[in-house]
Amino acid sequence: MKKIFLIVLGAFILSTSVSAQKLVPLTINNEDDQPISTGNPKSPTLAPTVYIEDYTLTFENNHPDYILNIKDEDGYVVYLTVVYSTEMQVVLPSTLSGDYEIELTVGNLLFTGRIHL
Repeated sequence: MKKIFLIVLGAFILSTSVSAQKLVPLTINNEDDQPISTGNPKSPTLAPTVYIEDYTLTFENNHPDYILNIKDEDGYVVYLTVVYSTEMQVVLPSTLSGDYEIELTVGNLLFTGRIHL
C-alpha cells in the first residue's frame, strides 16, 4: 500500500511540475516565408519541441543550433540570440510583456509560433 501511495504521489508531483509549461506550437516555413515540403512525404521535417513557462523557453534534447528571434506585433525584433545545441533553456528578458512571434531558424528552415509573456 505504501508503494502505491508513493507512486501516485510521484505521478502527481510530476504532473503539476510539467503542467506549468505550455507547448509552443510551431509551423515550418522557408526563409521566403513559404510553407516547405521535404519532397519525400515519408520523412517530413518536424518542428522543434519548445515549451514556455513564464520567461523561460525549454528545448528538447538533441536539437541543432537555432537563431532565435522574438518579434513584437509590429514585426520588429525585440530579442535575438543563438540557441546552441548544448543549451536546453533560454531565459527571455522580463521587460517583455504581451504577445510576440517566436522564430527559430536553422539552415533555410524557419519555424514560427506565437507566445504570450
